[in-house]
Amino acid sequence: MVNYTSSLPEETIEKLNEMARRFQVPKNEIINKALVNYLEALEKRMFIDSFKKLAGDKEMLEIAEEGFADYLDQISDYEKG
Repeated sequence: MVNYTSSLPEETIEKLNEMARRFQVPKNEIINKALVNYLEALEKRMFIDSFKKLAGDKEMLEIAEEGFADYLDQISDYEKG
């Protein structure tokens, strides 16, 4: 088993120890939840960045608009039965 706390800054380890004691949860549980939350935030940022990048690409915007028009047609056809 790898001891990740040995490579963390002392201040972070102290905060981790304090919170683990205060909330009576294992340190690895705090680390895991923090890492999962951080990775989810990174994925969201990547998703947002990719949309921003596509927004500046005229060709991709045209493709998206065509796809959206097709989608609206499908919804209209579905609603008509």
